[in-house]
Amino acid sequence: MNDIFALPTGPLADASLALVQKSESTPIADHSIRSFLFARLLAEREGCLRDAAYNEDLLFAACVMHDLGLGTLAAGRARFEVEGADLAATVLTEHGVAAADVDRVWEAIALHSSLGIADRRGLLTYLTHKGVFIDAGHFTDLDAAVLRPVYATYPRPADDHFVQDAIVAHAARSRAAAPPYSIAADLLRRSRAGE
Repeated sequence: MNDIFALPTGPLADASLALVQKSESTPIADHSIRSFLFARLLAEREGCLRDAAYNEDLLFAACVMHDLGLGTLAAGRARFEVEGADLAATVLTEHGVAAADVDRVWEAIALHSSLGIADRRGLLTYLTHKGVFIDAGHFTDLDAAVLRPVYATYPRPADDHFVQDAIVAHAARSRAAAPPYSIAADLLRRSRAGE
């Protein structure tokens, strides 16, 4: 891979990134970009770049828009993963993406936080999930030497709770946004308990 920082371009990629940068905080938007870069680096390391199921445009859309549910466009009427998936599906449909591919991206976003499920739902969902959690520091699939240049280009803020804080803020908007046993419900409960 020539330039690991080269992001996909074109109408869909440009619209996806512009929407994320307009509706999400900068730390969350940067997290989404890092998630894509880590997912692509993982695909390269695992030899998936030539796999028939690998589609960089869909991977970019899924990773970059995976947290749309934490932005200003989300109504707070469903869990953030689902609201984000719905918003992303609208963007994809507006750009003429085939219904089957819209569904694949929807699933990748809706399941991106589902440990033990996402890695069993196909390459797109697997890579999206892994990219997100590599950035969150929960997986060590990539060496620190590979991570360092990404963090140098898209740095994490000193306060590393920006995603958790956004999830709690979204979860507090309605019961439907924090259904029992979801990540949002757990983080909201902890926040209210002062943990």
